[in-house]
Amino acid sequence: MNPRTRRTAPRSGRAAVLGALLLLGLTAVPAAASGTPAHDPARVRPTIVLEHGAFADASGWNTVIQSLQKRGYTVLAPANPLRGLTGDTAYLTSFLATVSGPVVLVGHSYGGAVITGAATGNPAVKALVYIAAYAPAEGESVAQATELGGGTSELLQHVIARPFPGAAPGDADAYLDPAYFRQLFAQDLPAAQAAQLAAAQRPAAFATLLEPAAVPAWRTIPSWYLVARNDRTIPPQAERAMAARAHARTVEIDSSHAAMISHPRAVTDLVLDAADG
Repeated sequence: MNPRTRRTAPRSGRAAVLGALLLLGLTAVPAAASGTPAHDPARVRPTIVLEHGAFADASGWNTVIQSLQKRGYTVLAPANPLRGLTGDTAYLTSFLATVSGPVVLVGHSYGGAVITGAATGNPAVKALVYIAAYAPAEGESVAQATELGGGTSELLQHVIARPFPGAAPGDADAYLDPAYFRQLFAQDLPAAQAAQLAAAQRPAAFATLLEPAAVPAWRTIPSWYLVARNDRTIPPQAERAMAARAHARTVEIDSSHAAMISHPRAVTDLVLDAADG
């Protein structure tokens, strides 16, 4: 065998080993040098889940969704069945089980009662945000929460009941009378826009008013609350009482019940505060 061949073969092997080590070194050094792991869960942005309430649907969040998406957040706005607090809460609980990573839960109106129960026992939920929303205590119904603080609401005087298949005896869908929709739900929106919302409203079964709430997540999860001072659906006094009881970081704005539509910037800012918190 040619001696030159015997000399070059080891060099070729050593070169291959050195090349492999160099490659490993190059891929490993940046992470070690930066001191930052390749995947840092603390830096993962939470998914924002928005829950609508009665007499509305997920489209009410559209402007807020757009603002959050522009800032790089993943946003989900599932439909609320509006059939009863127990079932609606179970639906959102099952929905959240499909979302990976941390979550900020946001609820408007009756949607607040739903997120209050759905977040209980879920370690992925890092914050609760209530937008002119119900945050009931254990055993408290939405109807009872409406009376907190001594306020009153005319809403139930202006609903239209319509039957639905499978309703329990005495139950029905409650629609807010379109003639009173703007006055009670969205008085700070243009009349034409309020009329469109009234036409497309989602009804809620009367059962949503009466079922008692389970253990509230606000006992253990940090909460934020937006009080709508001009709310004619949930009395502002009740909103303040629920916010105080939940030890929520609270802001107040001059808004109707439809704050996410009439004041999307204030709503977005509060959600971002919760997400950063």
